[in-house]
Amino acid sequence: MPANGEPENFYDVVIIGAGLAGLTLSRQLLLYTKKSILLIDKRLDPPREAPQKYGESLVQCSGYYFSRVLDLEEYLLINHYLKYNLRFYWTTEGLENRGFEDYSQSYIRKISNIATFQLDRNLLEEHLLKVNTSTDRCEFIGGVRNVGVDLGENGNEHHIHWTGGETRCRWVVDASGRGKVIKRQLGLAQPNSIRHGSTFFWVDGLVNIEKISGHSHKEFLFNRQRQKTGQFPFFLATNHFCAEGQWFWVIPLHNKTSLGLVYEHRSVNPEDVSNTRKTIEYVCRKWPMFARDIPYRTILDEGRLIDFSHDCKQTISPERWALVGEAGRFTDPLYSPGSDLIGIYNTLITDAIKTDDDAALAEKCRMAEQIQRVMYESYVPSYAISYDCLGDQEAFNLKYTWELAVYFGFFVFPMINDLYANQEFMRQFLRRFAILGPINSNLQRMLSAFFQWKKTQPPRPRTEPSLFEFYDMQPLFEAETLFYEAGLTPSEAVTVVDRHLARLEEFARYIITHIHASVLGNREVLTNASFISSLKMRGTVFDPEAMKAGYAPYAGRTETYKWNLNPLAMDSYIVERPVAIQAPLSVMGTEEER
Repeated sequence: MPANGEPENFYDVVIIGAGLAGLTLSRQLLLYTKKSILLIDKRLDPPREAPQKYGESLVQCSGYYFSRVLDLEEYLLINHYLKYNLRFYWTTEGLENRGFEDYSQSYIRKISNIATFQLDRNLLEEHLLKVNTSTDRCEFIGGVRNVGVDLGENGNEHHIHWTGGETRCRWVVDASGRGKVIKRQLGLAQPNSIRHGSTFFWVDGLVNIEKISGHSHKEFLFNRQRQKTGQFPFFLATNHFCAEGQWFWVIPLHNKTSLGLVYEHRSVNPEDVSNTRKTIEYVCRKWPMFARDIPYRTILDEGRLIDFSHDCKQTISPERWALVGEAGRFTDPLYSPGSDLIGIYNTLITDAIKTDDDAALAEKCRMAEQIQRVMYESYVPSYAISYDCLGDQEAFNLKYTWELAVYFGFFVFPMINDLYANQEFMRQFLRRFAILGPINSNLQRMLSAFFQWKKTQPPRPRTEPSLFEFYDMQPLFEAETLFYEAGLTPSEAVTVVDRHLARLEEFARYIITHIHASVLGNREVLTNASFISSLKMRGTVFDPEAMKAGYAPYAGRTETYKWNLNPLAMDSYIVERPVAIQAPLSVMGTEEER
């Protein structure tokens, strides 16, 4: 049946919304099941003629899902930019920051072993719609308005209706984005603790950040910073220009550039960036180099979300309905997790749709809901508690390397081994992931308090930018080796997860140790075995005076802690200062917190 035609009387699956979530789910169902699918969407025009869509960056979990699981690798390599990791930048105290060469940087030089991409969402969705509807098992109807869902109970069919049309189906999946058809109908909306907004826009041509510079072409070619930063084109990265509680993205697309400011409400007044003109003025004040470029660009499209983050009470049911993408839950675009969660949810939904036995389906939906909530909620402390750490390179380096090491092992690793729908593995996986929850929450509180303390300290002007390679943090470098651990059985995968969990627990101890060393201004803290062994990973209280007193009983001890990492990887950030030793105080929280 051609697009925008009349529906049949019955489909195995109706997907409400032909955006990224709905189109990728239909692609997965077509590849791995024999189900019939109806896609319905409010858009009548082809996606290329629709407003430009945000959410362009893939990371490793979604990169593997799109390229390998959905078998889009060749298409992506031909039509979209290969992505060069995530890179982060800060203005450098003491420099003018009117050229890229003045900015402090944190980055990974090595290209990812799992290909990731910068997506032109409109082009990708046009391609997916064409590919999906080229089969006789997937049909599309556009221009749909006033969608309603009468959910069948006890295994009965669902009735889907809209102005001028209706159909029945076995499964219905809401991928309507912020339309939230089923979520609104069933009253599933649930707030979270993230209050962030964003203003974003697209400009004509490539904003090549390395060329926003006061350097000549010859100086650009012979810049000695390249000894540390490497030669790969920086513009291919998702580039983040950071300040307290906010960041400005620069993402390359073919013939245009995506730009956007994301901010927490307590750091930026939404009215100060309520439109593109205001946002450009704000960005040029905050990161002065952009005044050389962005004000002279042609604006192609623009958008704004004042308060975009939201939760959901339930996203999958044995009554054969599900929600995916922004129709269900959304956290924040930092680290580009949206497509990751789409890939994970789609995999679990596909597994449920393949299941005919009611008892087995009920158990799969129970497990899928638990997995979906755990994966979503693991992001929340990072965005709700320690977003302010974006304002300091040292604090953010600790935060990001920790979070990325967790991500490589607990998001990417199960995806490349096709284990998200494997209940044998996931039961053991979730128990291990739960161990990290309290540790992560403790670290996020420590890091935020550490950043706020640093704001009270005298500024540290530099004569040149600070350059930091994230893989100098050994636990993160070792976590990347998990990308090569493919084709494992569930029991083999659990063994790998256990090894990674032990690595993460040591990494958490190191981060708390580094915070103490930085606050005390004493590098000896980083290797003091007695003190490091006394630290607890839960319930740690950030109190500089108590930290000084708490270290006093261990000061001067010479036994060296046996790390499996380099404890001096970030010692250049530590400002040595004399320490006034006080009477010992407990800084590790209550006995119950321990």
